[in-house]
Amino acid sequence: MQRNKAATWAAMTLAACCCLLALIGPASAAKSQVIELDEANWDRMLTEEWLVEFYAPWCPACKNLAPIWDDLSTWSDDLSIKIAKVDVTTSPGLSGRFFVTALPTIFHVLNGEFRQYKGSRDLNTLMTFIEEKKWQALEPVSAWSKPDSLQMSLVSQFFKLSNFLKEVNVMLSKEYGLPPWGSYALFAVGTILLGAILGLILVCVIDFMFPPKSAQRKSFSEHKRSLNNEKETEDLKGDELEDEDENREETGGVQDEEEEADETSDGEKYSGSDSEEVPESERKKEDAEPEKPAKKEEAEEEEEVTKKKESAGSPDVRKRRTRKAD
Repeated sequence: MQRNKAATWAAMTLAACCCLLALIGPASAAKSQVIELDEANWDRMLTEEWLVEFYAPWCPACKNLAPIWDDLSTWSDDLSIKIAKVDVTTSPGLSGRFFVTALPTIFHVLNGEFRQYKGSRDLNTLMTFIEEKKWQALEPVSAWSKPDSLQMSLVSQFFKLSNFLKEVNVMLSKEYGLPPWGSYALFAVGTILLGAILGLILVCVIDFMFPPKSAQRKSFSEHKRSLNNEKETEDLKGDELEDEDENREETGGVQDEEEEADETSDGEKYSGSDSEEVPESERKKEDAEPEKPAKKEEAEEEEEVTKKKESAGSPDVRKRRTRKAD
């Protein structure tokens, strides 16, 4: 009889424990008031006061913080704050938007003003941080790095793209058996093609918005030809100036010689005594002698003029300098 009583008491005790666990289980599950945020509803934190944790399921520190975070959420109504968490593995865009570089990362948000919490992660410290409003001593996130700004939205898109490429790499290696160097080669070719396409689109847009003038449209051969023509005309101008200087020097020398010859002839005419008379035949010879070099110089000048005309008719032919007559 005693054995039967003991067995009955044991069965009753076990049943009571099972009932107690059944009652405590739903109560403990109902304790957690943590709000799950993702890329679809993250803008809820822009209003009211929030304490948000960024975590990953594989992170050991995040696993240690999980029960504390659940306990803190039970005090959310008393503290007038909402406790939330974001899984960065399923929402990579939010990790880029908040520029999360370590896990777990905690942000305090009040009406769109963001502050990063870097204190201890025990329950009492977190509750004191909220009750005594110690978050006021923290500097808010600067305007250029605010999660709701345009530039951080672009950063979030890059994080999404990197996560997509990572998934593609895993798919190529596991499902199709592609070696790592093969996937890297595909990514390199895709990057080059994408850059070329974007560059072409950018050039077309700039050309459409700022069209060049018709006078500015010259081919490379035409531009080179115009440069050569300009160079040739400059060379011809320089040669003509040199020829003119030489002609001036030559004509000046000839004029000096003629003046000297005239002076000598006049001196010879009126020099000597009146009794000595020069015969007429010798005078004619003296008058004819200075005319010969003058005729030669006139012929040389005519030749130079004709050569200049010929060179002006054909611009490609370079002028040659005329030599002085011996």
